[in-house]
Amino acid sequence: MRPPAKAAHMKQRHWGVLLSFLLVVLAPLTISGYYLWAIANDQYSSITGFTIRTEETGGASDLLGGLAQITGSSLSSDGDILYEFILSQALVRKVEENVGILDHYSAHWDDDPVFSLWPDASIEDLEWFWERIVQVSYNQGSGLMELRVLAFAPEKAQAIAREIVRQSQLTINALNSQARADAMRYALLDLDEAVARLKSAREALTAFRTRTQIVDPQADIQGRMGVMNNLQQQLAEALIEFDLLTETTNISDPRLRQAQRRIEVIQERIFQERNSFATDSTDSADNGGVGEDYPSLIAEFEGLMVDREFAEQSYRLALAAVDVARAKASRQSRYLATYIESTLAESSEYPQRAVIFGLMALFLVLGWSTVILIYYSIRDRS
Repeated sequence: MRPPAKAAHMKQRHWGVLLSFLLVVLAPLTISGYYLWAIANDQYSSITGFTIRTEETGGASDLLGGLAQITGSSLSSDGDILYEFILSQALVRKVEENVGILDHYSAHWDDDPVFSLWPDASIEDLEWFWERIVQVSYNQGSGLMELRVLAFAPEKAQAIAREIVRQSQLTINALNSQARADAMRYALLDLDEAVARLKSAREALTAFRTRTQIVDPQADIQGRMGVMNNLQQQLAEALIEFDLLTETTNISDPRLRQAQRRIEVIQERIFQERNSFATDSTDSADNGGVGEDYPSLIAEFEGLMVDREFAEQSYRLALAAVDVARAKASRQSRYLATYIESTLAESSEYPQRAVIFGLMALFLVLGWSTVILIYYSIRDRS
């Protein structure tokens, strides 16, 4: 029979593991627990919630065919801007100037340095400490933003939360003012360009009429067509008269030669009138006082009329856009809607001693166990 196993007893490596556990885990936890429950000062929280809302526009803006969209709206990005502003140094400086946070959070520096701010902190230090006392929760989908402010006194936490809301409202107002100013400036610039384009188009049309001495080529064509129709009618009458004379008189009758001459003159005039519509003419009397072919005049006139109509339409749209921008500038289109007023705490909830102590215990045990396993794994392989 094999001899029985000897009684187990502590070896040197076991004492080392136990000592390391006491030094790495229990000692820090004991110090942390003592600090959290015996030294750390109570902190109070104030909660507030708000979101950015926009006015619903309608009526005259809708009748203008959606021209209100020219002024633009970026409510989806306003929340991002406000989120960054709340965590910015600019807000920290304004809250320090109006409420005073350095004196409050550095008052317990001597007895509670972990959760306090050192007295000679700079603005950069305040900005770093700001993220410890202000917790921001922002939902981009709904646009809701919720703040939790921590302070050593409930009234102070509420005052800081109210100041954040006030400064956020001022920021939204500034964004509104800038947006309205930009909308009016751009609308007026577009209107100036439309006025200049309309003026140029009208001047070009006036220059054409002065050069050609034709107010409206279309009306002039109708007049010419009336002349052509009259000449055609006279030609028909002359031909009938010639036929009648041919049947009733001899060839030597002077009236027959006169009728023949009248037909030739009318045909020549018809030929000249038709020729003036499609060929260059050097006779100013035949072409409205200019030496240009009529198709070119018509094409030029139609181009000038299209330019003028386009300029007039652009001018009307630009004028309507100015009216819309002015109407939107007369009211606040975006505002900060507070759905949770700044609360006043009645009991201390921070620091969360049990949560901090539990997390420290978890990470210390995990860290100590990992180091022990790695050490014995390396030792057994060597």
